[in-house]
Amino acid sequence: MSSAMFADREDAGRQLAARLVRFKDKDPVVLALPRGGVPIGLEVAAALKAPLDLILVRKIGTPGQMELAVGAVVDGEKPELVINEDVKRLAGVPDDYIAQEEARQLKEIERRRKLWLGDRPRVSIKGKTALVVDDGIATGATVRAALHAVRRAGPARLVLAAPVAPPETIGSLRADADEIVCLAMPQTFWAISMFYGSFPQLDDSEVSALMEQVAGSHAAAGHA
Repeated sequence: MSSAMFADREDAGRQLAARLVRFKDKDPVVLALPRGGVPIGLEVAAALKAPLDLILVRKIGTPGQMELAVGAVVDGEKPELVINEDVKRLAGVPDDYIAQEEARQLKEIERRRKLWLGDRPRVSIKGKTALVVDDGIATGATVRAALHAVRRAGPARLVLAAPVAPPETIGSLRADADEIVCLAMPQTFWAISMFYGSFPQLDDSEVSALMEQVAGSHAAAGHA
């Protein structure tokens, strides 16, 4: 029997939007984690008639064990460096290594932002309801870094929203957001893809096309 709960990301985005529509009059801004969070964010932003922006996170791996994150760099009006102090201390990661990796990852963030958004300005979230969305959450490490950075940008309320995540991950993120909206928290969780009927990887051109769609809808609304 299939474990799929959502036909595809668009279906998941529509279901999530139905739960988030109560924020429509709370000055919402939707922040999607690329790549998979972009179709979700598009559906939520459309339902709430809210601006959509991307929040880009790049992991800083531990020397010799790059899959283990010692920190992350998150873009924004002011880029933020989030450090896992426990990993840094236990692995003895030097400050100069972190500084070099931060600079390298910031360049990659800027490259991707320009590729996906061109010269469009960032959406300000200060004093707004910030809705951070993804297509699912596994360990929560990337999402936690994003939430810390968004919090520092001064939103009035910070909400994390995702279609699916393990219950223990949601529990570990409770302190990082004012509210978490998660449609399903199955005990058996091997990968986000197992809960989708269709879960293709998105390439850069598809992300760019989706963000162009957002820009076009905003332009049309401005002329209406």
